[in-house]
Amino acid sequence: MEVRNLGQPVFPAYSRTMEPRHFVIVGYDAAELLDIACVVASLECANWYGAAPYYKVRLATPGARPIDCGPTVTLQAGERLERVTGPVDTMLVSGGSGSEDAAADRLVLAHVRRLARESRRVASVCTGAWILAAAGLLDGRRATTHWRWAGALAARHPEVRVDPGPIFIRDGDVYTSAGVTSALDLTLALIEQDNGPELARTVARQLVTYLQRPGNQAQMSMFTAAPPPSDSLVRRVVDHVTGHLDADLSVAALAAGAGVSERHLTRLFLRHLGQTPGRFVREARAEAAAHLLTSTSLPMATVAARCGFGTTETLRQAFTARYGIPPAHYRLTQSRMTPEAAGT
Repeated sequence: MEVRNLGQPVFPAYSRTMEPRHFVIVGYDAAELLDIACVVASLECANWYGAAPYYKVRLATPGARPIDCGPTVTLQAGERLERVTGPVDTMLVSGGSGSEDAAADRLVLAHVRRLARESRRVASVCTGAWILAAAGLLDGRRATTHWRWAGALAARHPEVRVDPGPIFIRDGDVYTSAGVTSALDLTLALIEQDNGPELARTVARQLVTYLQRPGNQAQMSMFTAAPPPSDSLVRRVVDHVTGHLDADLSVAALAAGAGVSERHLTRLFLRHLGQTPGRFVREARAEAAAHLLTSTSLPMATVAARCGFGTTETLRQAFTARYGIPPAHYRLTQSRMTPEAAGT
């Protein structure tokens, strides 16, 4: 096979002589359009830029019925779920407001279980995890879903180790992802697994999306998450932390500035934020560093100083603990900087 130039599209037909990767998306009435569209668009883009083998994407619904995605959009299904047979490379179950009804449909669950046995890997987007859980496919596994519904999923399926934090989780050959556009992150990860990082990055750039957030990146930013702490004192301390990351943010300094004891401030943080002041400060600094690493070409030492890390080594340790990868690697994989700049 000729070497492909990933900077230019490759006509998809070149790989049609190969057996394709059969990628089946399971939909149902009131499935979320973005859950499906993000996956389809990413895979078709990968085909255009030379995925080998190419992805043959099929949307299957019970009875091949159209999907009502809202008052203005109806999505036509390509195949009857009942007639889809393996072998399948990937079966992915979409999420959406109809997921609870689908998770209660014995026929849907039976076919999801059947296809899971005939698939190399199984995945879900958003509340599609409800369906995988109801089918018993998440038993004993760590999984995620949209942060808003994670608690309900954990309560209904205690056999599933629900983690509401990450954008997506891989547990063996089962992948689950968070809400809606996290489908992009999951699909890019699957493309990278199949074809390597260069094609995945090319697809991300073509889709004008973030160049692959790590799966363990938090679903919600502490700088944008709502609502703010209800306690006025905690809110003032949080505002001070996020606005003065390079200052002395030790528990002692924060407590003194708030006019309370360290023990009382810690109790308030645990009650209203679910974490200690020290952990909040570390996560705020790491998140700010992540933003600077991908949005600027500042040297690593400058990033460390601006975010309140005393040294680049302190930044590396805190960043790796938060995101699972060193800051230089994060910058390299999440931005368009050259490898030389990423290592500065």
